[in-house]
Amino acid sequence: MISQWERNWAVAAHLTSFVAAYVALGFLGPLVVLLVQGDKSPYVRAHAVEALNFNLTWLIYILVSALLVVILVGIALLAVVGIAYAVLVVLAAVAAADGRTYRYPLTIRFIS
Repeated sequence: MISQWERNWAVAAHLTSFVAAYVALGFLGPLVVLLVQGDKSPYVRAHAVEALNFNLTWLIYILVSALLVVILVGIALLAVVGIAYAVLVVLAAVAAADGRTYRYPLTIRFIS
């Protein structure tokens, strides 16, 4: 049974990425949750690691899209990446609140 405390921290691991995402530092929120609460609950750690990997991967996608703006393909890619980012973070937060695990698609697993 996953406690409400664990669910709240797991949701925070996903939603805190919105706080600094506008300056390409969305990985800081999940990193803080991982460092502060990751050793207290395997459930919180799993969600924090997943959110951290997702944010690092999508930072790479954003950088590549930004570079492709030069050939005009990147403008559409930036829009798609931005919308997909928001939708996937909300889906992960809902799963965390329901006590379920969530695996982000198209994510490189830097940290396990």
